[in-house]
Amino acid sequence: MSLKILIIAASFDILGGQAIQAERLMRHLQQEPSVDVAFVPINPRLPGRLRKLQSIKYVRTIATSILYCLKLLRTVPKFDVIHIFSAAYLSFLIAPAPAILAGKLFRKKVLLNYHSGEAEDHLRRWPRSTRWFIKMSDVLVVPSEYLVRVFAKFGFKASAIYNLIELDKFVFRERKPLRPIFLSNRNLEAHYGVDCVLRAFALIQRQVPEAVLKVVGRGSQRQTLEKLKDELGLEQTTFAGRVEHEEIIRYYEEADIFLNASRVDNQPLSILEAFACGLPVVTTNAGGIPFIVSHEETALMVPVNDCEALAAAAMKLLSDCNTATTIIQKARKESTKYRWELLKDQWLNLYRELVEKKS
Repeated sequence: MSLKILIIAASFDILGGQAIQAERLMRHLQQEPSVDVAFVPINPRLPGRLRKLQSIKYVRTIATSILYCLKLLRTVPKFDVIHIFSAAYLSFLIAPAPAILAGKLFRKKVLLNYHSGEAEDHLRRWPRSTRWFIKMSDVLVVPSEYLVRVFAKFGFKASAIYNLIELDKFVFRERKPLRPIFLSNRNLEAHYGVDCVLRAFALIQRQVPEAVLKVVGRGSQRQTLEKLKDELGLEQTTFAGRVEHEEIIRYYEEADIFLNASRVDNQPLSILEAFACGLPVVTTNAGGIPFIVSHEETALMVPVNDCEALAAAAMKLLSDCNTATTIIQKARKESTKYRWELLKDQWLNLYRELVEKKS
């Protein structure tokens, strides 16, 4: 029996964890002979001249939402399982909620795949609307045991299926000895703590003047962070802006230490990708990070907002070759948990169970 799966997520041209995961999942499912899979973006592009409407504030949201709902009504009836990727807050109501309603309208099985590290705050601040839509879903899937525990606090049962990492695309390079070349690869939003990375790097550069920092990502904090860079007097510090996911591999290869200072997080792909290519990680212990990182085994972890500790941990890697080598090797082994060969059966079995329940 063919599994007819409809994936709903942000369009693949958006650089974000959910879009990347949706694209990878769909591409691998397309290679399965027993699966018929299609995709509906939550942010479809209007055709022809109508696309100009999407450049007008407020009008853009209305026009895109109308087109999105029309696509759902036309597409959902053709599939058995509606696999919906979800973020938090208002995005939850704009994107997953209409898809859940469409799934229920046409009596389809709805799989809600929630990814946001802000889940606890979201569930506490938006209790009624969020609970109602989650209860309408047939199954709740999250990418980490951390989110399983968060949802359990609010009375929801969630199952964990890890994020997918394509190990064959990340060339492993053993860095010995480590050079003071640092990488930050998070969107430039306050909760990702790139400001703390800059402050930590300022402390590092006082001790190692030739140190280099490359900041990849875009976001609302770009100007604020560039101003902070100037205030701190940082040298050899560049902002690369938006980098396509295929291109980011080059940045991983060129760097020798990955710095992450997020304040809110779940299961950051950037850390897992750093593991895969042999890039040692220094990170805060925000949210679900301790569920994928073992301190002094697969990475070095420090408290949230502790820029001095972040810098000290980075300096430890530079000065302690044995610790760095051990972390690199164990992190590479850890990254193998996230390959398709281990995740495939989890997804296919779950889809089959949902379809069998329907029949």
